[in-house]
Amino acid sequence: MGATLGNPQNTIEILKKYNFSFQKKFGQNFLIDTHVLDKIIAAAEITKDDFVLEIGPGIGTMTQYLAESAGKVTAVEIDKSLIPVLEDTLKEYQNVTIINEDVLKLDLNDLVLKENGGRPIKVVANLPYYITTPIIMGLFEKHVPLESITVMVQKEVADRMQVGPGTKDYGALSLAVQYYAKPYIVANVPPNCFMPRPKVGSAVIRLTVHQEPPVHVEDEKLMFGIIRASFNQRRKTLANGLKNSAELNLSREVIAECIEELGKGPGIRGEALTLEEFAMLSNSIYHKINE
Repeated sequence: MGATLGNPQNTIEILKKYNFSFQKKFGQNFLIDTHVLDKIIAAAEITKDDFVLEIGPGIGTMTQYLAESAGKVTAVEIDKSLIPVLEDTLKEYQNVTIINEDVLKLDLNDLVLKENGGRPIKVVANLPYYITTPIIMGLFEKHVPLESITVMVQKEVADRMQVGPGTKDYGALSLAVQYYAKPYIVANVPPNCFMPRPKVGSAVIRLTVHQEPPVHVEDEKLMFGIIRASFNQRRKTLANGLKNSAELNLSREVIAECIEELGKGPGIRGEALTLEEFAMLSNSIYHKINE
């Protein structure tokens, strides 16, 4: 039968058949552009050897494409009213499993162990914009075995993931993504490629997960605590940001000494530091508090 839902007419028919109404709370925007779908599948480099996790399959538009290219696909959909739709649109595909769950509450390590013997998987998703960051960070922080994440996100979030220090978009997300993966923007996608049309432009970004992080960190959790504290109050100096963090609970002396060890003046702001410098700062704080 082949993938048919990339055609807007077929999407409309399915939505009518099931009398489906879009849920604002789930940030639902369905893709209706076959060129974009082809680009996503190509960028994710899906082969028959791959186990793919799709987050938020919607009515199964991209799931059909994934099922044709991958060995196995597990699609996690939070919206109960879409489950009968997915069972219909994916009935031709024997290699698809649908799970009606909130992906943020799912034990993905357990899922990968059961479904793929713990071997690295590929994640492909057209993500609801309001939970893009928690989903991506959840995948990284829980150390789910991943080869790559290829996702459609809001354009400005994609930009944020790949920028460096000194730019206004640079922040905790940029550093986290670059610590775990190599970001590459595959395509920009205008609003008319979706139904309903979002108010903002989108982009497809591929995050190729590092085998080994690019910097050595004694305590990953500590480093991300430091990064969060540095960007929580962007207008403040790095020293003040760290001092005001209840999570870190560091003394003024330790902070001052470690910033000096980094070779920076007391007026430096967090947004000026590279990932390497955050790693160095974090390691020096780690040794001071564990002396």
